[in-house]
Amino acid sequence: KASSPMSKMTHFDRNGQAAMVDVSDKFETHRVATAYGEIKMRPATLKVIRSGTAQKGDVIGIARIAAIQGAKRVSDLVPLCHPLPVTSVTVNFKFDTNRSAIAIFSRVTTVGRTGVEMEALTAVSITGLTLIDMIKALDPHASITNIQVESKSGGKTGDWHR
Repeated sequence: KASSPMSKMTHFDRNGQAAMVDVSDKFETHRVATAYGEIKMRPATLKVIRSGTAQKGDVIGIARIAAIQGAKRVSDLVPLCHPLPVTSVTVNFKFDTNRSAIAIFSRVTTVGRTGVEMEALTAVSITGLTLIDMIKALDPHASITNIQVESKSGGKTGDWHR
């Protein structure tokens, strides 16, 4: 069965009301999405995180777990998002002492009828939010920036890379 024409891929029903897109005609394929974001902070805060001496413990490990949990619950958080059987979520970090920032990289996979871009973005977002929560007393001016999809593969529209 062929995938539905793109003209049918809309979040509006025949009466112009919000509706979840019907993806039942689409093929299940292996889909991957990656996303990026960063958290900026004071140099002293970055040093505490890197050394693992934050009062709240292993903030990087906790943020990684939060990201995985968030990616698995996107359909509960984002209206009209399909619940997906997420098959893997990875979150990695790169410390940038010159910019006093932590780069956050997520990769999410599934075998399904729709992509996991929202899951990858949510993983990065939840990572940033968790880090802010863990360091807010130490650095109330820390900020989350530049959250974006970096790539996606699988599905009818094929591969895309920023």
